[in-house]
Amino acid sequence: MEYDGKLFANISELLATVSRKIYLSYCQRYLGNYREVEMKEFIKLENVRKTYRMGEVEIHALDGIDFEINEGEFVVVVGPSGAGKTTVLNILGGMDTASEGSVIVAGNDIAGYNERQLTKYRRDEIGFVFQFYNLVQNLTATENVELATQICKDPLDAELILKEVGLEERIHNFPAQLSGGEQQRVAIARALAKNPKLLLCDEPTGALDYLTGKSILKLLQDTCREKNMTVIVITHNTALTPMADRIIKIKNGKVSKIIMNEAPVAVETIEW
Repeated sequence: MEYDGKLFANISELLATVSRKIYLSYCQRYLGNYREVEMKEFIKLENVRKTYRMGEVEIHALDGIDFEINEGEFVVVVGPSGAGKTTVLNILGGMDTASEGSVIVAGNDIAGYNERQLTKYRRDEIGFVFQFYNLVQNLTATENVELATQICKDPLDAELILKEVGLEERIHNFPAQLSGGEQQRVAIARALAKNPKLLLCDEPTGALDYLTGKSILKLLQDTCREKNMTVIVITHNTALTPMADRIIKIKNGKVSKIIMNEAPVAVETIEW
């Protein structure tokens, strides 16, 4: 099918493009320059390097990483195993520090933070979703989420968030009573309940089957759109890139390519 001189593979791609045009037109008419509304820079990495030393051996995990991410974007960072993807995520999340370079998040260079500042940054501003759910086995779904809300400054209601991720009937269940997909939803709810500025996801579907993985990715994509939250997904699966606003390809510790996607597709349309 064709629209505005472009060919689309299916109706979902067409609707995504039309919806985006309508949104941008609204911003331009009622909110002034839509680029200022939509394109506010949130993250900027400049010449970021990370070197690990093991005796006399130096391992350059990151070798001059440069990229920018705007507020509210859904970003996929893709690359082969050992490319440096998780190192980038760990540095953005304050779990590791850069050897060189600047890491600007919301106007602050976290590369210069001390341990106390990094702890506060992780606690108040970052939500983490990992491949393995890291739930406390003797706590219910609600209690696992509440565990995170007790350490941050502006948390959301745990039961309300669990309802939003589709677990209204499972809030009193323990992890062993939940499926893999349900446990990952609890992990996402735990991250969202912190009300973070940035949601970092490291291979969030890696331990899940195909259909369950799709439902988790849809939840992340919907969260980004509905809450205007910046979401970064680390993956080796290049098939996921069409769902992103921005694709950052990393190879051998460097950014090999950055692609801006003007018409992200719904995850339901992606096959892999």
